[in-house]
Amino acid sequence: MTWSEIAVVVVVVLALLVWSVWVAASRLDRLHRKVGASRSVVEAQLVRRATAAAALATSGLLDPVSSVLVGEAAWAALGAEGTTGRSDGPPELLALLLSDPRGSGDRALSAPAPTGDEEERGQVESELSSTLREVLGEPDEVATVRAEPGGAELLDALSSAWYRAEIARRFHNEAVLQTQRVRRGRFVRLLRLAGHAPEPRTLELDDAWPAALPRPGVG
Repeated sequence: MTWSEIAVVVVVVLALLVWSVWVAASRLDRLHRKVGASRSVVEAQLVRRATAAAALATSGLLDPVSSVLVGEAAWAALGAEGTTGRSDGPPELLALLLSDPRGSGDRALSAPAPTGDEEERGQVESELSSTLREVLGEPDEVATVRAEPGGAELLDALSSAWYRAEIARRFHNEAVLQTQRVRRGRFVRLLRLAGHAPEPRTLELDDAWPAALPRPGVG
């Protein structure tokens, strides 16, 4: 093999190597952008769920104690929304929580502090899920709310937002796991293709459905 042939082979090998690195880096960048986009969708749907829960709490269709419990959980969830910087809730919700029907009288209530911590966000959303399951756990209670004017719309809005949040979180976590697998590949780690981008984490929370709340499309 002549020197010119060797040079051609070397150039081809280097070109293939550069192309492989470019493909791997582009794929990783797309995955990171996919994770960011899916997380934004999850955030939006969780805010919708908390807003729907707040509307239910301030509707007057729940008993006073349940209204405050759901309101407090919704207030915390709205404050935990980190990407949009939301730090306050609907005025009706604030009024409900400032005048606590549980017998504690008027009380001070500060705006919930936003947090970007994954674990803390999961705990706040899980608390909202748990509270709603407790309040909407009995079919008779749900039927009573649904029979009231506006009750069906409020429950349907909550059900729709909850279902969308479930699906969005599932897709987000799948995107995160796919990105983690690619980042842990030998080629990616050897060439440090991830750079300084933090490794994405799944959003873990309790979103088990209330027994008496019908899912969208289910009677």
